[in-house]
Amino acid sequence: MMRISLSACKEVPPLVSFPGGLNMDPFIPWRRKDKVVIVMGATGTGKSRLSIDLATRFPAEIVNSDKMQVYKGLDIATNKVTEEECLGIPHHLLGFVDPNEDFTAHDFQNHASLAVESIIRKGRLPIIAGGSNSYIKALVNDDLEFQSKYDCCFLWVDASVSILHSFVTKRVDKMVEAGLVDEVREFFNPKGDYSRGIRRAIGVPEMDQFFRNEKQVDEETGRKLLEEGIDKIKSNTCKLACCQLRNILRLQEQLGWNMHHLDATEAFLKRGAESDEAWERLVARPGTMIVGQFLEEDEFVSTLSTTPPSSSVIAAASVLATTNATAVAAATH
Repeated sequence: MMRISLSACKEVPPLVSFPGGLNMDPFIPWRRKDKVVIVMGATGTGKSRLSIDLATRFPAEIVNSDKMQVYKGLDIATNKVTEEECLGIPHHLLGFVDPNEDFTAHDFQNHASLAVESIIRKGRLPIIAGGSNSYIKALVNDDLEFQSKYDCCFLWVDASVSILHSFVTKRVDKMVEAGLVDEVREFFNPKGDYSRGIRRAIGVPEMDQFFRNEKQVDEETGRKLLEEGIDKIKSNTCKLACCQLRNILRLQEQLGWNMHHLDATEAFLKRGAESDEAWERLVARPGTMIVGQFLEEDEFVSTLSTTPPSSSVIAAASVLATTNATAVAAATH
């Protein structure tokens, strides 16, 4: 497999101060920062898909940054990646928090920092992926220790709003077919607080009226309440996508993050093999190029082990070897 040198001096020399205020900071040797990739985007754009694509092409592990997917339960409603979809790639901060507890941005800072550090100690690349932009901001912008340790590469997976709304609406229908209603029913509590824990997730409060009344109304009324609940889920999911998009644009403008824009619209418009080809051409391949160049900065050199590499690694190596910065700029607008 392809191995990337992520080694760097881990011990930061202590601050040396002398009476009178002499500070030795200027004499501390330069420390190369470790590399972290961050995959952002509105719900439904394919953040998980891209992060897994990248983790099959580089020695990497994924850190979840979706504030609802950190909780145990509601795997369908929160759209957690399945074991099959993970392709054996280790995922961190996924389904580990008690559903009734609040998991704050500060909590994410602490847990994500530990996860990133553990991944780097194994000589692997941390890929942080998820739609909760407040978590990303808290970690990357507000955590000074994280800033001092890591260089970040931002990949922004995007799609036309109208196309994305159509996609997430159909995705809700598939979630319902997969058992969403019964899954959410297990978390229904007439006295439950929809402002805490996993009950904040889209899909739970929207079904409240249906669950409260399903045993007290006739079949037609029950069906109508169910349809209304599902329609609310669709509507609120679309609103969430718009909100996440606005937040990304604001972060880009206010914080000056250099986000590499990857437009997946064509992949959503096509079907089957044509859709997969468009995704590879417009998202996965450019993303691979960008990450490869990011890792090569500051003498991060990619090498191949003596073990015969997988076909995906060979493809990634080929892409990186034949593509220059101009091609990346063109592919990512």
